[in-house]
Amino acid sequence: MQIAFDEAQAAAARGEVPVGAVVVFGERVLARAGNRTRECVDPTAHAEILAIREACRVLGSERLPGCDLYVTLEPCAMCAAAISFSRIRRLYFGAHDPKSGGVEHGGRFYDQPTCHHAPEVYGGFREREAAALLREFFRERRGETD
Repeated sequence: MQIAFDEAQAAAARGEVPVGAVVVFGERVLARAGNRTRECVDPTAHAEILAIREACRVLGSERLPGCDLYVTLEPCAMCAAAISFSRIRRLYFGAHDPKSGGVEHGGRFYDQPTCHHAPEVYGGFREREAAALLREFFRERRGETD
């Protein structure tokens, strides 16, 4: 999870929403990424999507069975779908996202009967730290000092 936090902090330094993700297979880090929606001018350039794309490239496969994804924020519905389609084994996330989350909030993608694959989901890892990183980023964006 520390690698995901490092990626989130790098994203914040680039002016991106501070979300980071890492795909691992056993002890091997296959891919790591932070949000790059502004940099890439691409609304799909979320950390999870970028990390999944890179892990697929590294393995030469569109599927990632046996791989785990660590992300600092509960994935949105788009990312939840990508996680399902790539057959990620386990999802670990930091902060819950009541507004835009798609796993334990919102559409609860993995609970839908149309979902073909649901990973094991473990939320709340370093949640306070992840939430604080996001709060501080948006506080600075709004120009608030405290």
